[in-house]
Amino acid sequence: MAAGLVLFHRLADPASASVRIWIVDRGLKSRIDFQNVESEGAEPFAALGGGAVPALWDGARLHVGPYDIRLALGAIIAAEEKSIT
Repeated sequence: MAAGLVLFHRLADPASASVRIWIVDRGLKSRIDFQNVESEGAEPFAALGGGAVPALWDGARLHVGPYDIRLALGAIIAAEEKSIT
């Protein structure tokens, strides 16, 4: 998986929780840095122009919302699998 993936989230946010669970259930947690925007992730998220959570930083773009995050991760995984074969 691409280096530098960061999930910006809030612990008490239901949408953030659904994305965290989705990531963990697929065995991707070790590849994605979870950053709480109410603590350690506040400054980096603000620097990226972040507003709504959950949001995934892929090193080039901020994907906002559960649907966009799942699409982005699916595309990243597919691209990696294609490059392996």
